[in-house]
Amino acid sequence: MTKHIVRLPNPDGSLLLRELNHRIKNELTSAICAVSAKAVRSDSVAVKAALLDVVDLLHDCADVHRALHMPDQGRLTDAARYLQQLCFSITKYRLDRLAIRVLFSADDLRLEGERCWKLGLIVSELLTNVARHAQFDARHPELRVELMLAGNVVKCRVSDNGSAPEPIRRGRAIIGELASSLGGRVHTSCAAEGSSFLVTFPLTEAEQRAAGATHVVKLKRRKMRRPLRLEASRTEDLGAGKHHKPSYRSVTPLDARRLPTCN
Repeated sequence: MTKHIVRLPNPDGSLLLRELNHRIKNELTSAICAVSAKAVRSDSVAVKAALLDVVDLLHDCADVHRALHMPDQGRLTDAARYLQQLCFSITKYRLDRLAIRVLFSADDLRLEGERCWKLGLIVSELLTNVARHAQFDARHPELRVELMLAGNVVKCRVSDNGSAPEPIRRGRAIIGELASSLGGRVHTSCAAEGSSFLVTFPLTEAEQRAAGATHVVKLKRRKMRRPLRLEASRTEDLGAGKHHKPSYRSVTPLDARRLPTCN
């Protein structure tokens, strides 16, 4: 008897990632349902309140996982919107509980889906490390996330006003590998008054075309408004010179309501 062996195709990374995401969602949903059921059946007000706090925590954890989904690889993704939603989810899940304020600013930028996701992983890792290890002493804890476009180079900086133990400063292997996969590198600055991590990487050809189109649209809008803003623009140039000052926004629940829910 001749046996026919059917060779199954090797699953690619995206398939394995979708399966992993599916399993994590199912496990989180099961945990939420199980704890919720315990809370409903409990006769103790204190126990019920404690279990509902756990349910809220699990929901916040699920929101972070949802925000870290990989966007569609077939089209460009609004990186500013993606990172803002991610920062809000992590703030609600981890940083609010530690009274750490998060400020976010971003230039208009569209990245390929997988590259945007990798940048999100880097930002998530940096924010999580600050939540776990940073020491703010008597200072009011503050984190800044900046996404900037300088020519054809993306610059993403995550900085804080805390300090971290020396071994933690050197433990950035994952971040370095992710930055390398984007064709970029990580620049680190650590001092007693705060730490700063700058990730830089070049745009791809498709991303450069999108950035160019966005720049043209901005120029057209600026020309249309120029008669109304000429005097104000001159005042700004005289007062602030030519230095670019990012416009920060505090990451609050209000920001999340302005953004569409990620599917």
